[in-house]
Amino acid sequence: MSESASVCVLDDVAWQEVTAATMGAAAPCFQCGVCTAVCPWGLVQKEPVSIRRLIRMAQLRVDGWGEAIWLCTTCGLCEARCPRGVPVSEIILALRRLAWERRAAPKGLPTMLWAIHWDGNPWDQPPSQRQAWAKGLDLKPFAVGDDLLLYVGCTAAYDRRSQRIARSLVTLLRSAGVSFGILPDEPCCGESVRMVGQEAYLAELVEGNARRFKEAGVRTLVTVSPHCLDMFRTQYPSWDGFRPLHYTEYLAELLDGGRLSFARELPVTVTYHDPCYLGRRHGIYDPPRKLLAAIPGLTLVELPSSREDALCCGGGGGRMWLETHAGERFADLRVREAQGTGAEWLVTSCPFCILCLEDSAKVLGSEQLKVVDVTELAVRALGDGR
Repeated sequence: MSESASVCVLDDVAWQEVTAATMGAAAPCFQCGVCTAVCPWGLVQKEPVSIRRLIRMAQLRVDGWGEAIWLCTTCGLCEARCPRGVPVSEIILALRRLAWERRAAPKGLPTMLWAIHWDGNPWDQPPSQRQAWAKGLDLKPFAVGDDLLLYVGCTAAYDRRSQRIARSLVTLLRSAGVSFGILPDEPCCGESVRMVGQEAYLAELVEGNARRFKEAGVRTLVTVSPHCLDMFRTQYPSWDGFRPLHYTEYLAELLDGGRLSFARELPVTVTYHDPCYLGRRHGIYDPPRKLLAAIPGLTLVELPSSREDALCCGGGGGRMWLETHAGERFADLRVREAQGTGAEWLVTSCPFCILCLEDSAKVLGSEQLKVVDVTELAVRALGDGR
């Protein structure tokens, strides 16, 4: 070995820190490399995110390991392919918790967390504007006896593009005769807090929110975002009758029950993008397709990678709050896939996906491909003058 060669010695203390942070979740990994091979970052960078390398770097306290862990979108493709069932996303989130302790978190994330603390949302918008999306809709507060609580979430409440999804969903629920209400001071579900690795703060949010929902008598809760759904199903305690659903699941139930129907013909060709947190995380593939299939005249063509193999839009895992350089956006690849199908509409069912895909469509100059949410197409097909 040359004199200039560097040698890294495993730090036993660092090893114990990593093991404790990940609660031994990485132990089943036998270094097969499948996670590295399927990581979508390999499509836009020279190297994908290498989980085994990240763990080793963390153990050795090698400079720069903290930067790589923030690339992960927690899309779950690696977990779906892992032969050992290693919870890769949980390992990533654990390393992010460790990064905060080592002061290795990216700039901008503390600001986002303070926005949630002070204003109750990661968009850094005032609480007084949380119900601005519902202007003119005359929505009532949730009450015991309602069919459901409509949980809009921070993105659909504050982002102007996503507000149209929430308003379309209200139209569909009313068309089906559903009795529902909202929380006038709806709290943030905490998803962004979890994704950046702040578990202690997350525990406070979840405890307070769960108590509010339970005291309000919430049983069926319908979310706009799959990310909110994931939080309510995996991070919140369950209580008697509590049933969190994504809106595509609930609308599909209404369709099956004959309460929702589409009368107007839409002679268009569409392709559907499966959101990671709806599909791979919760296996919800058929409800959105059932809704699209129920629209008269509509033709659905599948993307080259769909369902379990769907390509991530790039907005998950906290990436919405971090900059992704041009040329490294998964959504660009997804839009090109959609263009290749000959579809006129690229449809999805997640606010994050809508924002990422629509932005890429504009950047790529894809004027003929329209990016819409399932609710927006469904409202067009109601056939009652809308």
